[in-house]
Parts: sequence; structure tokens; C-alpha cells
Amino acid sequence: MGRWLLAAVVAAMMLAGPSTASAQAFPSRPVHIFVPYAAGGGVDILARTLADVVSRQWGQTVVVENRPGAGGVVASQALASSPPDGYALIVVASGHATNAFLYPKLPYDTFRDFTPIALLASSPNILLVRADSPFRTVADVIAQAKAKPGSLSFAHAGTGTSTHLAGELLKSLARIDIEAIPYKGGAPAINDLLGGQIPMSFNNGPESVGQLHAGTVRALAVTTAARAPFLPDVPSMSETVPGYDTEVWWGLLAPAGMASDLVAKLSHDFVAALATEAVKERLSKLGAQPIGSSPQAFDAKIHADYEKWGPIIKAAGIKAE
Repeated sequence: MGRWLLAAVVAAMMLAGPSTASAQAFPSRPVHIFVPYAAGGGVDILARTLADVVSRQWGQTVVVENRPGAGGVVASQALASSPPDGYALIVVASGHATNAFLYPKLPYDTFRDFTPIALLASSPNILLVRADSPFRTVADVIAQAKAKPGSLSFAHAGTGTSTHLAGELLKSLARIDIEAIPYKGGAPAINDLLGGQIPMSFNNGPESVGQLHAGTVRALAVTTAARAPFLPDVPSMSETVPGYDTEVWWGLLAPAGMASDLVAKLSHDFVAALATEAVKERLSKLGAQPIGSSPQAFDAKIHADYEKWGPIIKAAGIKAE
């Protein structure tokens, strides 16, 4: 028994040794962060803000790669097939938790193929119209939709994303018919809103604030139950549609099988970046709230959204195109 126990201890030390060394030496080359959506959107802004701070902390380049497509599936698949050495990461949005209900044959498993690092931040989504839109309130939109069912449409960042689900929740609770038009990210959706190709759009805070300050768009409502501190004069959707409440969150994932000490280092370093005044100020101006959770808390959040939205998506018959 003693000999077997000694062998087990030696084996454990051999396994633990390289893991500790890898975390201590990390990073020794550029780290890549995948962004599942187009440049200029909320996920992209958050990823680049954090990449700038973390790269200075590490003294190593952090490269942000935009890999849009299939509501985040393209980028997530790329991460799932990467080695779990910390040099490939991804910032995902809320839609990561729901893609399994939209794509029946995902090329990865939502839980088994990823390592949660930290829940980074959250923000309300915002219902936007152009500054010259005839719609002044959510009630105006609902009245038009009921008077002419199917005559209105809204843009969103992709099938199953939080902005898509925000629109579907409005349709369900207000009992109206508005067509959902998917885009490859929030920035392209706003571009078409500005161009007059679509009458309204659900977007998250970071990708909306610049246009709101420029006066090119008008916010009809935020999607959280209470008004947002960065838009105190904009009503919450629940003020017109009782029971309405949803948000978007962003989190950092790594490939499955990552060593625990490297997980701890990445979580610590990104949470530390969120706590810097530069990042807090940047996120505040963008309408996002930093969170910086533990890996365990982020894992619980993904599971909670999976359980919450799955039945709603099934009931609405939402499928990826």
C-alpha cells in the first residue's frame, strides 16, 4: 500500500508541476481574444477595453479577433478546438447560453467544451429609433403594431442573442406582431437604422451610447426592470409593458481542460482589470456595469440562463437560419 501511495503522490506532483509552471510563465507570447460579432458592437468594445489594460499588466500583446457568424457559433467553435493553454480566449454574450436551443447540431457542447473564467459585465438593452422617427414612446410602437400587424420590424444582433430575445419578449408580453431582422452584430444593425432601412433596433448600451450622445438616434426604453443610471430620463420597458425585464451580459471563456492554476490567474487578472478606474470609467460611459465574478459564479449564470430562456425559445419556435 505504501508503494502505491508513493507512486500516486509522485504522479500527482508530476501533473501539478507543469501546471504551476505554465501559470507562472504565462503569457510568453501574444494572447488572442475571439469576439463573436462585428467590430464596433458591445462585445467588441468590452474586449478591446480589457485587452488594452491586461496587455499592459502582462507586458504582452493581447490581440482581439472579430469572428462573426451564426450568432457566435463560429468563434465559439474556434475556441473549443484551441488548446487550453490560455493563448486563445473568447468574450461571449448572453446568447452563448441559448445557442443550443437554436442550433440543434452545435459543433461543441455549451458546458463541456469550455472553461468559465469570469462574468465580466452587464448592460440593459435599449430600444432605439432614428432621431426623426415618428415613434416617441413604446406605446406608439405598440399602437402601430396593433393597428397594422406585421407592418413593423426591428433589427437585432443575431438570432437568439439578447437583443433578439428582448424583441421577442416585447412581442409576447404586448401581444404584437413585429418582424425580427437578424444582423451580424449590433453595429451593422445601428447602421441600417441610421440609413432608414429599418424602423427600430434593439441594441446594448455600449454600442448605443455614442449615437445617443450624437443625437442621431432616440432611446424609447431600456429593457431592465428599473431605469438605467446612465439614461435616467429614458423609461424602462416595464413602465409600459408590466413584467418586462431582461439584460445582456458578457463573460470570458477558455477551452475545456485548462489547468486550475491558469484558470485562477486569468480570472484574477481580468477581474483586476475590471477594477481599474480606467475600465470602470469607460464602462460607465458606455452604460455597462462591471461585475468580475468567480469562474464558479459565471458557470452558474450560464446554467441559469440556459434554464430560463430554453422553454421561451422553444415555445416561440425560434430557430437559427
